[in-house]
Formats: sequence, structure tokens, C-alpha cells
Amino acid sequence: MSPLPPPGAPMPHYVSTAPFDPMATEGMTAAQSRIHLASQKQLMWWKFKQHRLALVSGIFLLALYLMIIIVEFIAPYGLHTKNVDFIHSPPQRVHFFSNGRFIGPFVYGRSMSLDIDTLHRLYADKPNDVQPIRFFCRGDPYKFWGLISSDLHLVCPAVGGQMFLLGTDRLGRDVLSRILYGARISLTIGLIGIAISFCLGIVIGGLAGYWGGVFDLIVQRLIEVLQSLPSLPLWMALAAIMPVTWSPIVIYFGITVILGIIDWTGLARAVRSKLLALREEDYVQAAQLMGASTPRIIGRHLVPGFMSHLIASATISIPGMILGETALSFLGLGLRPPITSWGILLTEAKSVSVIAFYPWLLFPIIPVVLVILAFNFLGDGLRDAADPYK
Repeated sequence: MSPLPPPGAPMPHYVSTAPFDPMATEGMTAAQSRIHLASQKQLMWWKFKQHRLALVSGIFLLALYLMIIIVEFIAPYGLHTKNVDFIHSPPQRVHFFSNGRFIGPFVYGRSMSLDIDTLHRLYADKPNDVQPIRFFCRGDPYKFWGLISSDLHLVCPAVGGQMFLLGTDRLGRDVLSRILYGARISLTIGLIGIAISFCLGIVIGGLAGYWGGVFDLIVQRLIEVLQSLPSLPLWMALAAIMPVTWSPIVIYFGITVILGIIDWTGLARAVRSKLLALREEDYVQAAQLMGASTPRIIGRHLVPGFMSHLIASATISIPGMILGETALSFLGLGLRPPITSWGILLTEAKSVSVIAFYPWLLFPIIPVVLVILAFNFLGDGLRDAADPYK
């Protein structure tokens, strides 16, 4: 042991000559250090990946939205292609083997006969008529996004054959192709509607929470009035205002505006409650003293603080937009032909007799249910990921 210094003498001071690592963490394992040094976005991503159902739902929705960009290429038939010899044809099964021999994906040709008693068309497969399914083939001509002419398809029926994997409707149009085309309208109407809803909700709710006072009182009473009205009759009343002479594109944007105007109230209340809690923070008062304007304080300092909450709210609100459009179109008050959406396709199945004889006309409800569930699961995962420390 080294002798102690005499009383009053300064204690010896030792400086480590080892290189200093500012990112080093003492007393932590490698896994703990990785979490400790991770950014907020990394923590949110790790938390989101733990929600397997939300991750799968996100991949599914991403695939759908990428699909609607090239729907003309993916659909086997054109949107308005009619096969008058195969009206109300039931779905065809895909086969791979014929007489014990592997051929690849194919369908059997069909013959049609008329039931004299019920006047219904009866279809039967012809085992000797093998029609191989073609890939990356030439089929019905189309204009990609209405601009570029082409006839290239991902999958096509055999030359001179038919391929109706989900059957046909009363005009002989392929149900699968029309579902794919309808996805472009039904999925985008939710995004446009939620964009309008977000603008109204953030602006009105942000001003009400930041200013308070009389403006907040008026906004709250207006929200209560709108939320007390039944949604479906209100949608029907607003949709009925649009003249029938309007073009389908104008009606499309009119429906999105209606859905966005009605849906902003819940978001506005959420934004108001957040801003009421955040407006008393020190950084907000510092911004006020520095002369920052109200829009800058709300947009640059307050809203980013709970943007993750807004994103989670959006994923939960989009299904309501899709259901609203589907309900209005099903009732004949929303979009109208020649625009095709899932709601318009379901109008084919209004009659009980149609459902009894042609149940495949209800297939458009399957993507509606899957998309609604996927958005709800995705919203749950984003809501959990918004608070990664919980």
C-alpha cells in the first residue's frame, strides 16, 4: 500500500490514458446497450415487428396498394369486356393434372344449356377441352391509367377459351377483373377522404385546443351536433344533393369530400385534448416569447409531438371511409357506373333470388372484410409502437 499523504496535502489525481469512447455504456450487456443507443424510430419499428398480425396486415395492404397501380396488367379481362355466351357463369376451378398427366394450371371448357322449367343457364365442364392458362400474354386491349395503350396481361385464358375464376355477372363480365378494378376506387377513396379529414381535424382541433375560450366552445358544440346525427342518413342526404348530370369523376371527388367532412370530428377532439396538455409546456412558452406565430407553434412544435397517435388514428379511420363509400354505392346514392367500386359490384346481389342462384356475386364483400380487418390490426400495431417504452 502507498503511504497516505500528510494532512492538508492534496490527494493524488490519476487520469486514465485509455481511449475514450463516448458511445460506451458501463454495466450493460450487448442487448441492453443496443436498446439504450437506439433511436426513437428504431424502437418503434422493433415494437411494431413484435405485433405479428399488424406486420402481416401492413404487408397485405402494401401489396394491395401497389397492385392497384398496375391493375390493368394484373386483371385477366378488361373492365367492360362482355362474354355474352357465358352470362352468370359460375366460378371455374383451376386444375394441374388431366388423366393422370401433369399439364400445369388450366381450366376445362364449358358447355351451356338452358333449363326450360326455370329458364336458368346450366354450365357443365367438358373433360376433353383442356384450356391452359397463359402468363405474360396478349389479351384485351386497355389504356394504362387512360394514357398508354397496351394489351399485355399477367394472366390470360387460352386462345379462344374462357377463364372465369370467380364467375361472371348478368352481362357476362368477369367478376375477378371487376373486383381488381374496383379496388382502385374503394381503396383510394379512403386515402383521399382521410387526407381531407386530417386537414380539418388538425386545423380546427388544433386552434380550439391552443386558443381555447369562445372559439373552443363553438367548436365543441358544433362537434356535438355533428356527432349526434345518424351517420348513414346524413351520408345519404349529402350524397343525394349531387346532381345526376355530374360526371363520374366529379361524383367520385364529391363522395370523398362528403366522407372527409363528416369524419373530422373525432380527430379534432383528439387533437384538442393533446394540445390542451401541451400548450403549457416550457418550449411552447419559449416559442411564444420568441414571436413564433400560432400556425408555426402548432405545426412545428405541437403536432409532431403526437404524430404517431395521428397515424394510428388514420389507419383506424380509413376503414370507416371505405365502408361509407360501399354503403352509399350499394344504396345507389354514391358512385355510379361506369365507375366501378366494391360497393357498386355488390349492387348486383341486392335480390335474394340472385344470391340464391348466383352466390358468387357476393365475392366483392370478401376484399371489403379483409381490408377492414387489416386496417384495424395495423392500427393496433401502430398504436402500440407509438409508445415503445411501455
